[in-house]
Amino acid sequence: MGVMMSETRHTKLLIIGSGPAGYTAAVYGSRAMLEPILIQGIQPGGQLTITTEVENWPGEVEIQGPDLMVNMEKHARAVGTEIVADYINRLDLSERPFKAYSDSGVIYSCDALILATGAQAKWLGLPSEEKFKGFGVSACATCDGFFYRGQEVVVVGGGNTAVEEALFLTNFASKVTLIHRRDSLRSEKILQDRLFKNPKVEILWNHAIEEVVGGDNPTGVEGVRAKHVETGEITEVPCKGFFVAIGHAPASELVKDILETHNGGYVVTKPDSTETSIPGVFAAGDLTDHKYRQAVTSAGMGCMAALEAERFIAATEAE
Repeated sequence: MGVMMSETRHTKLLIIGSGPAGYTAAVYGSRAMLEPILIQGIQPGGQLTITTEVENWPGEVEIQGPDLMVNMEKHARAVGTEIVADYINRLDLSERPFKAYSDSGVIYSCDALILATGAQAKWLGLPSEEKFKGFGVSACATCDGFFYRGQEVVVVGGGNTAVEEALFLTNFASKVTLIHRRDSLRSEKILQDRLFKNPKVEILWNHAIEEVVGGDNPTGVEGVRAKHVETGEITEVPCKGFFVAIGHAPASELVKDILETHNGGYVVTKPDSTETSIPGVFAAGDLTDHKYRQAVTSAGMGCMAALEAERFIAATEAE
């Protein structure tokens, strides 16, 4: 039996990731005649495929997250992007052309690389949390806060994200309870001051979430059970919405030892640019953005990355 040779495919531009950043980069890359290949990864469409109503994408008063991603994929295909359902498990960025090794065995080589692998919200990992995801349990107040007008909600967390989400939710909710496992917050002082002054906010210190409680008919959250970390005493907090705000984890496993990262794994890019610490490698979307994390800002970065990749390729071809 002969050894099976793994196929190598070369492209000027390889895009890894299939959220707004990846698909937008593909549209711009295709229109620049770079004939990009886009590798979709484990979750084609990314985080938006687990979001229901999207009400902040310009030009769409309301669209379902999965539909928006189907539209973007269609757009990228229509302008000539080759879209591959595969997963990249290893990168070699030590020399150009760069190489990306995939689960299918194909090795993709490229002159320029755009990383758009995104991020995922961190969850508590409770079965009850999983059960009510999308039915009152959310990891995005800016996405879902609107649905809780006049209702009571709970936020868990103690960093900037948690405090910002709690403050944002006071615009809609009748009461916001912030639950934190410690006796002080890690967030910026100015945010804490704003939180403590807000009459709608109550804080439950030194408590961890035991369980999300709710009904089955219809499926929906009715409250949470929180346990005091020292005494073990249980407090029931009624709520219609439960927001998990314990941070996001960028999907940077591929590059964590190769590219410069910060803030817990986000890829560092140069100011006002998508350039990473390796020339010819660009990062866009939630993989690099720990600040905004919106579909529209990710798409904007995808555009920037494609334009920068095009210039990089043109300059190297002219050498």
